[in-house]
Amino acid sequence: MPLPYPPHALGHFGESCARAYLIRAGWTVLVSNYRFGRREVDLVVRRGGLVAFVEVKTRTGTGFGAPEEAVTRLKRREIEAVARDFLWRHRLDDVDVRFDVIAIVAGSGREVVRIDHLEDAWRPDAPR
Repeated sequence: MPLPYPPHALGHFGESCARAYLIRAGWTVLVSNYRFGRREVDLVVRRGGLVAFVEVKTRTGTGFGAPEEAVTRLKRREIEAVARDFLWRHRLDDVDVRFDVIAIVAGSGREVVRIDHLEDAWRPDAPR
């Protein structure tokens, strides 16, 4: 029986759903999959004077834990480094910044079972 999501397709599906969700919520997507060296953040979005760096995690179930649990301390530090580079390169020193996680559980029929937007999911240098 073929998998409902070929390799990497689940991640692309989740990012597409998250992008649409954020646009409906009034955010402007500045860039998707912004890279700094080998590090990456899934979405950089802006609404007014607020820029959010959004990590999207998608799973087809919670057997291995909730999607947001995959955003480890190491991953958070990598996203923070990417954010510093993005803000510096785009000369965005006059904005508020936050780090969000969008956790998606997808069904086998490529439908969204659950989407949770964890706003201000962590603060730099804050242990979790």
